[in-house]
Amino acid sequence: MTISAPHLAQDSWTDARLLYALEETVATELDRHLKVAKDWMPHEYVPWSDGRNFPGFYEDGVAWEKQQSPVSDLGKTALVVNLLTEDNLPSYHHEIASLFGRDGAWGTWVHRWTAEEGRHGIVMRDYLLAARAVDPDELESFRMAHMSEGFESDNRHSMLHSVAYVAFQELATRISHRNTGRVSGDPACERLLSRIATDENLHMVFYRNLLRASLELAPDLAMQAIRDVVTGFRMPGHGMPGFERAAAQMAIGEVYNLRIHHDDVLQPVLRFLNIMQLPELGPEGQQAQQELGLYMEALDTEARKFDERLDARKARMAARASG
Repeated sequence: MTISAPHLAQDSWTDARLLYALEETVATELDRHLKVAKDWMPHEYVPWSDGRNFPGFYEDGVAWEKQQSPVSDLGKTALVVNLLTEDNLPSYHHEIASLFGRDGAWGTWVHRWTAEEGRHGIVMRDYLLAARAVDPDELESFRMAHMSEGFESDNRHSMLHSVAYVAFQELATRISHRNTGRVSGDPACERLLSRIATDENLHMVFYRNLLRASLELAPDLAMQAIRDVVTGFRMPGHGMPGFERAAAQMAIGEVYNLRIHHDDVLQPVLRFLNIMQLPELGPEGQQAQQELGLYMEALDTEARKFDERLDARKARMAARASG
């Protein structure tokens, strides 16, 4: 990729200069995205004929009961986490619009991304209610609590931190959706989450390619941003009610855990960026590169320990089942 903007000294790059220098790349990536992205209708993925009135204003309302849905317990937990994450879109839009602006190619992308992400929340909520997969009253209480807290990114240090974060986070979301569909036990749920995951992958490609261009423009600053994001990474839904318990269940159920995070999220993006072989780094960039390498080694060790505990747990459960 050829970048027309001049290389500047590290301390010369401001967010405003980077936004301007990357505008051409954003326009190119936006054009590519619009050519490959396929429009789809969320209502076509919802099993509306399964729906029934809930108690309230309708005399024929039927109260929600757990056994009304074929979705597995793990699938229900993951679906709620994934939906509440999507629900906080207004806060996410405010974050990226404040950082990237609302004009030019940047603004066009911000609004397009927001529209596509909004579709995800719509179809997931419609599915959950029509299929009676979760308690609707509890779901609404969770939504109100989560959105009332708002959202403040861990990565507001710079525009580069934000770009680096979403490059990894979009892939993490894609993996979480796909694995949730896999464990759901409902073909309709798996089909719609696979459709959402396809969008998330395209979003990841946009931000990943933008991050690559940033490394060419300002390698030291971009490397430091990548190190900061990777070593401090948290999913955007970390503040929702019951997140820690749900995350533990999703880890054990292999929807999202340390091994998946290391192998399927961090490593693919870092390999694409050729992050550990980047030339022409200054002292601060080299230090960030070394620290990133050490962190990835430590994370792999932690993931190996988690794998061993998970295998032991599976063995105990299999022994109980056979006994």
